[in-house]
Amino acid sequence: MRASRLLLSSLVVLALCASACRKSQAQGTASPEDCIRVEDDWGADGTVPFDVEVVAEGLEVPWGIAWLPGGDALVTERPGRVRLLKGGVLQPTPVATVRITRADEGGLLGIAAHPDFATHRQFYVYVTTDAGGREENRIERWTLSEDRTTATFDRVIFGGIPSATYHDGGRLRFGPDGMLYAGTGDARDPDRSQDVNDPAGKLLRLTPEGQVPQDNPFPSSPAYLTGIRNLQGWDWKDANTLYVTDHGPSGETMRRGHDEVSLARPGANLGWPGIYACETREGQVTPSLTFGDAMPPGGAALYTGTAIPEWRGSLFIGTLRSQHLHRVEFSADNPARVARHEVYLRDTYGRLREVSMGSDGHLYVTTSNCDGRGDCGPRKDLILRLKR
Repeated sequence: MRASRLLLSSLVVLALCASACRKSQAQGTASPEDCIRVEDDWGADGTVPFDVEVVAEGLEVPWGIAWLPGGDALVTERPGRVRLLKGGVLQPTPVATVRITRADEGGLLGIAAHPDFATHRQFYVYVTTDAGGREENRIERWTLSEDRTTATFDRVIFGGIPSATYHDGGRLRFGPDGMLYAGTGDARDPDRSQDVNDPAGKLLRLTPEGQVPQDNPFPSSPAYLTGIRNLQGWDWKDANTLYVTDHGPSGETMRRGHDEVSLARPGANLGWPGIYACETREGQVTPSLTFGDAMPPGGAALYTGTAIPEWRGSLFIGTLRSQHLHRVEFSADNPARVARHEVYLRDTYGRLREVSMGSDGHLYVTTSNCDGRGDCGPRKDLILRLKR
């Protein structure tokens, strides 16, 4: 009798899985069979040749890069400085110093230039700061001077993002729709990630003025994606399809490791804290790629340049503890299925934080060796350009 019940249960599970797989394939998302779980190491070494150029050194945890018209860039340093990369040369004096309350995993984090920067020179930063005696993460807007040597504070466009010692998120990017996207963390309270009215553990979507767009997937909520633990990297395959990286657990729910790469569309639930590794649950996204050991992932960008044609369309992810640059190539038949993944810069430049396509068509990567978890060294942190 017990054997019969077990057989019946197995058949039901298989049927549900088959149904979920068919649904996943129809929607172009990962099924449990598509999900790759890397048990040992991180993957094979990549074979595509390229050169690495050190563009700048002497930085302290360069967290984000915002590319400006003409090829210059603004770079954030987590202790609170905004630096200018002008003509490929790091300028010695910060253009702004942003007040922060601490720099564990918080501080001055992401940065993004307004899509119409050429008109009003506005840029946005994600910062951990004091708000009337209460620590929070918030998004501020600043204006760069015409000569690009100084910047002035404009206003807070969105505040009240929960902050904690760990899991502050922090990435900012403007999407192809002209909206501002912000990755947040769960602030060490996993259940917040499932509440669409709580900004923690989300990818938020806002207008450049900080308002909730009328076409957001959840009415009157800035949430665009939910079920996230600590979001620092994503990029758009197209206007409604994103590749998203997320940090796996480090002891919560008695689980560890399994940072993940997923495909997501508006309103998707990435499953934190419910599903783990390659697990599946109705209404939640099964990752395309997950790792048994903790990476964890930093920034991420799709390679859109032409200098290294073998990389075009691949997702590149900076990793911290595992100290390498990860390339993920997706199947042409199913954008959620991984065709290949491989490792570059393994144990070469240490911890890697931001990954960004420059306005010159090259891939840029920043190191994060001065964040208290790496070997800072006399050159401190670097900005690298990958080219051929």
